[in-house]
Amino acid sequence: MLLSEFKKELKNLSRLYFELPGGELVPSHFHVTEVGSIRKNFIDCGGVLRNERKVSFQLWEADDYDHQLHPEKLMQIISIADDKLNLRDAEIEVEYQGQSINKYHLDFDGEKFLLLNTKTDCLAKDNCGVPASKPKVKLANVSEQQCSPNSGCC
Repeated sequence: MLLSEFKKELKNLSRLYFELPGGELVPSHFHVTEVGSIRKNFIDCGGVLRNERKVSFQLWEADDYDHQLHPEKLMQIISIADDKLNLRDAEIEVEYQGQSINKYHLDFDGEKFLLLNTKTDCLAKDNCGVPASKPKVKLANVSEQQCSPNSGCC
């Protein structure tokens, strides 16, 4: 989710909810302790220079059970960060404490923001010998005519 999309949804909310990938809600007394700009410059395994820029939100829960962050307050925090850091309209990455610091992508279901698992990937599969994935075919749907030599089915 881009920062502009997040702010658009945030304007229409009276309460903030973040849902973890397993369906559990982040406790309502969470704080957003950081809004930041992350730049990552790197070389992939194929030797290509890459540059990423993301907006980072860090969610944290404390023993302050009476405190709830309201959408208007988060919008103020984002505005200050944007003014000081020139956030641009980048993809949002959310950090939240699990067994270690977990990083999530973000989506919205109309009521709450969904924390989506991230995963690693090879960005240069064609340059480093990773075979392209073959399409999965249900064998019950393959006829003998389709599975002839040089047909590509096997």
